[in-house]
Amino acid sequence: MNGNNILTVYVKELRDSLRDRRTLMSVIIIPAIVMPLLFFGVTKVMTTVMSRAQEEIPSVAILGGSDSPGIVSALKQSAKLRIVSAPVDWKQAISDKKLRAAVEIPDGFEAGLKVGSAPEVRIYNYSGELKSDFAARTVERFLTDLREQTVSDRLAERGLAKTMARPFEFQRQNVAPPEKVGGNLFGGIVPYVIIILCFSGAMYPAMDLTAGEKERGTMETLLCSPVARVDIVLGKFLMVLTGSLGAICITLFSMGLTATVGGSFLMGGGRFAVKAGAAAATAKARGVAMPTIDPLGLIGVLAMVIPVAVLFAAIAFTVALFAKSYKEAQSYLAPMMIVVILPAVIGILPGIELDTKLALVPLLNLSLVCKEMLSGVWHWNYIALIFASSCVYAAAALSLAVKMFNREDVIFRA
Repeated sequence: MNGNNILTVYVKELRDSLRDRRTLMSVIIIPAIVMPLLFFGVTKVMTTVMSRAQEEIPSVAILGGSDSPGIVSALKQSAKLRIVSAPVDWKQAISDKKLRAAVEIPDGFEAGLKVGSAPEVRIYNYSGELKSDFAARTVERFLTDLREQTVSDRLAERGLAKTMARPFEFQRQNVAPPEKVGGNLFGGIVPYVIIILCFSGAMYPAMDLTAGEKERGTMETLLCSPVARVDIVLGKFLMVLTGSLGAICITLFSMGLTATVGGSFLMGGGRFAVKAGAAAATAKARGVAMPTIDPLGLIGVLAMVIPVAVLFAAIAFTVALFAKSYKEAQSYLAPMMIVVILPAVIGILPGIELDTKLALVPLLNLSLVCKEMLSGVWHWNYIALIFASSCVYAAAALSLAVKMFNREDVIFRA
């Protein structure tokens, strides 16, 4: 193994990869824009959709209520509801989003209300549909206010205080530090994004340096050079690893910059910022800390990702080596994205806690430990075990890549 030869092959492949648009997209452009897009783009879309849904006065139909004119009249006078005539097939109208909700006033409701035995009121909506859910909640708030007013009136008739119905209040208060709250909220998403970009950053250079060279006819020329096979494969591998680590470094930099700029944006000017600032002030007044992410956790994530990047680079290189064309390599590597995503998704699920067994499961261990580190929690025994096991997996994958590159039937597969 010759270090100069490896460096020469690496520099040559690096120069060629920087001219390839697909590699630049996967390594630089996509990682650089994905975090700002997720933060600003998704936040803007969600804010717009939620604001429009909340500003819309929902159309609600009243079913029954012929013997309860009081509540029917109160519903019609509510400024937060638009009462419409009930269609013949009102259930289908709700399903078709032509009607947001329907409230059924049972027979004898007001009569039962006076004697304290009013029958149940039912609210019909399209569960899971945003505007229909808002309409149902608006009707629920109206009925809740009516119920509380009824209780207050009855207590007043008997000369009793309103507090008889609600003798005490209670309040929930967070005691966890902001970084733990932020790590719990975002800690599963961050490694999920990083794992995907880490694999995609390795995938396209691997395909170009193996199947791509076979298509261009440059693989034979490179193999005829007076350079050992192991030097060639390590030089190419380092280029694939550079793509993977480059995507991760750019992602983490973009993530940190987005967090800084996003924080200023939330607390700065603009309608959205005013709302966010008001929310932050309310949270502070209630003793609730705004969630953050431990900056040292991002550095820890980068350190833990390095052996995983080696693993991805070696696997992508080995798999792409079997392909005869770039398109065939894509058909091999694209389904592997599902295998990569699945452990990351499991790591996001609530109730999945890091232990010794899970610390040995590739990718899942990374997702779980990254979530802990971003929360400011450092389980050094698990961190050491995960890093060591990841290095073993990476070394095995790299050894397999070298072995496959030395096989003529793999490189020149018919």
